[in-house]
Amino acid sequence: MVTDMAATTTTEENKQIARRFPEEVATKGNTDVLEEICAEDVIDHSPLGEARGLEELEDQMEFLRSAFGDFSATVEDIVAEGDTVAMRVTLRGTHKGEFMGVEPTGRDFEVGNMVFTRIEDGKIAERWVQPDTLGLMQQLGAVDRPEK
Repeated sequence: MVTDMAATTTTEENKQIARRFPEEVATKGNTDVLEEICAEDVIDHSPLGEARGLEELEDQMEFLRSAFGDFSATVEDIVAEGDTVAMRVTLRGTHKGEFMGVEPTGRDFEVGNMVFTRIEDGKIAERWVQPDTLGLMQQLGAVDRPEK
């Protein structure tokens, strides 16, 4: 069967590239890795807004890590098909700085996060990040849990 999709990396290689973002950039704070794993014109879609390019993405990650001390992103599940990698990630941290208008509470949080990553020519071209923002805000005490 002939396809017109030219794969430059295998799905296993794509998984390794995609998981470096949560493990090395988000958890370890190593933003230098971004140049290695992301395309120069990378686009990152998240509740924080759309970051375009390496500089905006680096600024966004530094903001996130300053808002949440000891921030970590643990890859729980990862699947890939073609140029797309899907990950279920657990985010954890302590609210140490202002975040989305909420002053630091010192509270710990743990929420789920879904990330879809598109790989192009061996680099991350685009990411769609969907954390449990409501759960995060509830754990920070910024919003009340709805009553049943």
